[in-house]
Amino acid sequence: MGAVDRSREQAPDEVADLARLFESVLEGVRDVSPRPLSVSQLRAVVALDRRDGVNLRELAELLDSTPPLVSRLCDRLEAVGFLDRLPSARSRRELTLRLSDRGRAYLQDLRSRRRDRVEALLAKMTPAGRAALAAGLAEYRALAAETPDLHR
Repeated sequence: MGAVDRSREQAPDEVADLARLFESVLEGVRDVSPRPLSVSQLRAVVALDRRDGVNLRELAELLDSTPPLVSRLCDRLEAVGFLDRLPSARSRRELTLRLSDRGRAYLQDLRSRRRDRVEALLAKMTPAGRAALAAGLAEYRALAAETPDLHR
């Protein structure tokens, strides 16, 4: 068996190893605590930050959840002051969900703390390591944009 054949056999193992490594890096960034929110609540806050002014059904779709579960999740976000429920311009029976100023400030602070952690670790890497990481992540991002169905 030639070198090319062997590298193809090893590719699935290498891909699995890289996937685990990538996941562990992401988990390390997540170690910056999202308190006082749960992971589900944080996902909702991020979704609301990206899609301002959605209704409950739309948010449930974004979170791949059900309206009753998302409604309870919104109750908790509203209780901590991270969510505003406003009358909808489209329908009197509908509410528009918006991230509150407090929710936006929280998300900005969390992202800042996570970015600081990533920057501190990147600063410890060699220039060659940073360049290789940048090239690999750029390729990953391009492929992800071409095949969005793989990320569901």
